[in-house]
Amino acid sequence: MLYGRNDEQARITTLLSEARDHRRSGALVLRGEAGIGKSALLAETARPLPAERVLRVTGVEAESGIAFAGLTQLLWPVRDRLDGLPPPQAAALRSALEPLDEGSGAAPGRDPFTTGLAVLTLLADLADLSSGDGPLVCLVDDAQWLDTATAEALLFAARRLAAEGVVILFAARDDAFTGTGLPELRLERLDGDAAERLVASRELAPAVRARVVREAAGNPLALQELGATGTFRADGPDPLPVADRVLGSFRDQIGRLPEATRLMLLIAAAEGRGHMPSQLRAARSLGVSLTDLEAAERARLVEITGRTIAFRHPLIRAASYHGAVVARRIAVHQALADTADDLDCRARHRASAALGPDEDVAADLRDAAERARGRMGYATAAVLYRQSADLTPDPDVRAARLSAAASLTLQAGRLDEAEDLAVQAEKLTRDPAEQARLARVHAAVEYERGDPRAAARMLVDHAADAAPGDHADMLRTGAVYGWTSGELPAVLRAAELLPGDRTVQGLASLAGGDHARGVPLLAELVDETTRGGGPATGALPGPRQSAENARGHRVLGAQLALVIGADEAALELAAAEVAHCRRHGLIGALPNVLQTLAQAQIAAGLHADAEATVAEAIALARDTGRPHREGRLGAVLSRIAAIEGDEPRLRELIAQAPPPHGGLADGALALLDLGLGRYDDALRRLDQIAHGPRRHSTGSLLSAADQVEAAVRSGQPELARAAFGRFRAWADAGRQPWALAVALHCEALLDDSEEPYERAVRLHEQSTRPFERARTELLYGEWLRRARRRSDARVPLRSAMEIFERLRATPWLERARAELRATGEAGTSVPTAPDLLDRLTPQERQVVRLAASGTSSREIASQLFLSPRTVEYHLYKAYPKLGISSRKELSRLALEPSL
Repeated sequence: MLYGRNDEQARITTLLSEARDHRRSGALVLRGEAGIGKSALLAETARPLPAERVLRVTGVEAESGIAFAGLTQLLWPVRDRLDGLPPPQAAALRSALEPLDEGSGAAPGRDPFTTGLAVLTLLADLADLSSGDGPLVCLVDDAQWLDTATAEALLFAARRLAAEGVVILFAARDDAFTGTGLPELRLERLDGDAAERLVASRELAPAVRARVVREAAGNPLALQELGATGTFRADGPDPLPVADRVLGSFRDQIGRLPEATRLMLLIAAAEGRGHMPSQLRAARSLGVSLTDLEAAERARLVEITGRTIAFRHPLIRAASYHGAVVARRIAVHQALADTADDLDCRARHRASAALGPDEDVAADLRDAAERARGRMGYATAAVLYRQSADLTPDPDVRAARLSAAASLTLQAGRLDEAEDLAVQAEKLTRDPAEQARLARVHAAVEYERGDPRAAARMLVDHAADAAPGDHADMLRTGAVYGWTSGELPAVLRAAELLPGDRTVQGLASLAGGDHARGVPLLAELVDETTRGGGPATGALPGPRQSAENARGHRVLGAQLALVIGADEAALELAAAEVAHCRRHGLIGALPNVLQTLAQAQIAAGLHADAEATVAEAIALARDTGRPHREGRLGAVLSRIAAIEGDEPRLRELIAQAPPPHGGLADGALALLDLGLGRYDDALRRLDQIAHGPRRHSTGSLLSAADQVEAAVRSGQPELARAAFGRFRAWADAGRQPWALAVALHCEALLDDSEEPYERAVRLHEQSTRPFERARTELLYGEWLRRARRRSDARVPLRSAMEIFERLRATPWLERARAELRATGEAGTSVPTAPDLLDRLTPQERQVVRLAASGTSSREIASQLFLSPRTVEYHLYKAYPKLGISSRKELSRLALEPSL
């Protein structure tokens, strides 16, 4: 029975009831100091549940450096269910649960977060096996000691739980396992009444009982242990913390045991996992045996079951280990290392026994790190590489291992730690190639933090010293970062150092204003990538590229397509890469790829799709422990907010984006001003863009067209001539119909003539940008109305109204309506067929689209990184909004946007 935990138990009971009665999943972190009763609360939760509906794992400090040790403990009883998972997920989970052979590595292209998705799918499948028996409950105790790979996998699954009937409860100390993004419940100390009731069962004198209650200060473990042993610490001016008092109590108990028993307890504490065979092998080498544990077992310090020797509480293990002298601890670790039959355990114990730098021990830790890397345990591998570096005597080798730790830490999404490791490594080496590798870490950190200009400079400055395989990639990446951020000197320097690379040469030409050379170079690459026959890296044709390189080529190809305004190619390449990532479970790569897809969707007028794409990207960034990307992803939607005239939302999106906000923000604000008729403000912003560092970017070039309209409407057309010249040169070089049409409507504005408008309207019929088409038609309609050709004006104005209405471009729609009324047309409302998908949430929209195409719920779940049950839940919620009642009716609905 638990005392004083009614509120906590009620919170957990509510979670269980929601899962049982409504299939609503949930996760909760129970947090509190040592001995506060977290484990007891988990045990009480499991007590009334069927054993087959409960999965358990307890974090073990000694296993925190073994990738997926915790996940193996949790899922080993249900490992026979792996065959039912989608193949990429099954492969990822098998790799996590089954140790790799020595020297083997991860499958190419694998993503560490696929393991988390596999855990989610497996838990959902287990919950479905016999749902009538109640929810599936996962109990995770001592979560602060889980290995990082396990923690990431479980947190990914917990964050994406929805409608599976699964409950995950984590128990963790106050100062660890933080930043989970999950609801938390802190266990407070017991009040006086609850404390009195807990010790009431003890046969203690009233004075002793009062002393126990006072010294325990409401900590349940202290109430039990102090009351059982009668061990007290004298109160002084700074009384010991409760946990230290309990620790002292355990030390006193251990100190009264025979020496052989204390040694056996130390062996168990040092081994840490509770693995009896390992402990007994070391014990034999030190002259003790299992029988020497009898006194500790009778004192309830340890519990021996099957092949496990476990301490009743982690503080007992701490008291046994830290109560021993250092020499005895070292001897025990050496014995455990000498008798270990597991390479990772051997490396751990050898490291604990090392008295100083030792290359042989450091090499063992390096090998353990590589095994963890092979199982996609990047954070675990980083820790092992760091430990290896600490024991490495040679400074250059130590720097290389710190560099490896920094790169792996970066892959795990821990920016500050990665930078700190890189700084440490830089102080140890003068090797230019190593310095270049470290510069890549620094650059990646700066890019993720929102400073691509600094990242571009770092990459280009250090590329000359890089290893041959890294040189071109550093320059190419630096040029792309420099181009997008306006760090044009980095782009030009990269072009000098990499003359045979078409990506770098194309971007450098555009940076220098030579559109006639730059756009065709990039267009060649985009065309080759779209056809699948060329290297989109921009390098000159070479050997057949690997599948992983082909992936990177598609991403870069899509980005280059956006640079030159090739919207259809950008959509095709980005969508293909998104599909590839979904098919192969490459979750970590998706946020950036989805960002590129969203930009292409916005250009094509697919605003609702872009909103859904960005929402998924943000959710995935958050679920994979990379919340720092959220602001940058959200800023992509700033153009939609500007088109819709939603100033509060636009400013919120910009405020959340990491500085510098760049052309996206400036261009969106200028477009908002233009739509709202604030022409002087728009012209001021656009002039700043035209003279700013990003003046040659595609977004800034599009703003040049806005500058023409703002200048004409403010009565200062001469201020737009230079901007028009830049845009016209770029449009002529790329020959994209939409861009040529926009150039023509700019010409018509400046020359106040009809013929360019007519040509522009015809070109827009082939174009992919509906918003630009509607603006051209609005301008043409205005010109016709001013020319007193009211009947002619109504045709383009009606078309513009229809597009603006579909895009929810409120300011522009009002202008078109006003112009149409000025032509004498009474009814200015243009009926449009509603897009049914607009009624749905972004995730419902994705699910419904896939279901309508005939994709099964299980396949949809695999693509969207959800559970099948959650997919069914979204369909259930979407059907009433669409006016249907089943999946069969989806195929009869017009779900594709008409733009």
